[in-house]
Amino acid sequence: MSRILIAEDEARISSFVEKGLVAAGFATTVVENGLDAVELVLAGSCDLLVLDIGLPGIDGYEVMRRLRAAGASLPVIVLTARTSAEDTLASLEGGANDYMPKPFRFDELLARIRLRLADATKGVTATLSVAGLELDLRTRRALVEGREVELSAREFALAEELMRNADRVLSREQLLSRVWGYDFDPGSNVVDVYVGYLRAKLGAAHIETVRGMGYRLR
Repeated sequence: MSRILIAEDEARISSFVEKGLVAAGFATTVVENGLDAVELVLAGSCDLLVLDIGLPGIDGYEVMRRLRAAGASLPVIVLTARTSAEDTLASLEGGANDYMPKPFRFDELLARIRLRLADATKGVTATLSVAGLELDLRTRRALVEGREVELSAREFALAEELMRNADRVLSREQLLSRVWGYDFDPGSNVVDVYVGYLRAKLGAAHIETVRGMGYRLR
């Protein structure tokens, strides 16, 4: 599941974008200032950045300057009310991969996000294979010892996260954030429920419960 960081200080806009992206199957995080955006990108916690220019702390131009200077290559889509030709040029020359003026249509933003993510993953391994389990990230097919099994979108995302971190323990909080994209009630058992679904489909022996810590794919 691709992770989208939304750096936008207008709550109305960030909420609108976030809800649309979650409905489209993305994991999302929202920050309201430029410094937090830089920190999260450099921590490797997102695959694409939707960036407003007029952010508090440091503006979007400075965010891009710092990210590109640090070697961050993730796609950046600038979403801003600044619509002059100079602003467009400054954004693209500053490291943006795309530029959208406000107001905007969400379906166009979604199409551009998908396009930029596809561009970024060209040449990247499209198949995960661990201990007889195989996920084809392009066709969304799952195989167990060569036998195809049907996974829902959320089951596939959970399996992908576990396989990308094989032999590492992932806490329930990490899985909630990375797979569901937002925080549930701490008392929610949604992770446990979906791990149960995966065990039934992939084989119970593949997913280990580490008491008091979380889950690990063996």
